[in-house]
Amino acid sequence: MRIQAPPAGHRAAEIFVDVASQELSLVFAGGEQLRYPVSTASKGTGCVEGSFCTPTGEHRVRLKIGEGCPLGAVFRRRRPTGEVFTPALAAGFPGRDWILSRILWLDGLQQGVNRGGRLDTLRRFIYIHGTADEHLVGQAASHGCIRMRNADIVDLFDRVPPGAAVHIR
Repeated sequence: MRIQAPPAGHRAAEIFVDVASQELSLVFAGGEQLRYPVSTASKGTGCVEGSFCTPTGEHRVRLKIGEGCPLGAVFRRRRPTGEVFTPALAAGFPGRDWILSRILWLDGLQQGVNRGGRLDTLRRFIYIHGTADEHLVGQAASHGCIRMRNADIVDLFDRVPPGAAVHIR
């Protein structure tokens, strides 16, 4: 659900991810905000490597990946493959956790919570990204990342700068 949408390129104040409601809010300095449905981890929240949980706490957008790529662009290891997602492509790779359209790579800011050792969000490769499972957005169904509908991640990507604050609760 989008409300009071500032123009694309407007500098975001903060991103809030509410795991309980499966919603991401982008809050701008003037109080305007956008809301998007998301899909966090099916295994709940947690910061430990290998847990397949969505990490909580204070983060920032470390890197933005995929600018200029087409909607549905396929990424492997944070690089576009040159493919665009189709059902036929999915049939060739059953069970793949598709990372599509854009990536906002998150970096934990709290030492011993989501930064350092086995608790490091960046080293766990936790992203906000587009998904092939758009029908599951709004439900906890990911492997740890925060999944969004492809049009929504492109919209969010265009509105946030690198370094934007991300709070996951």
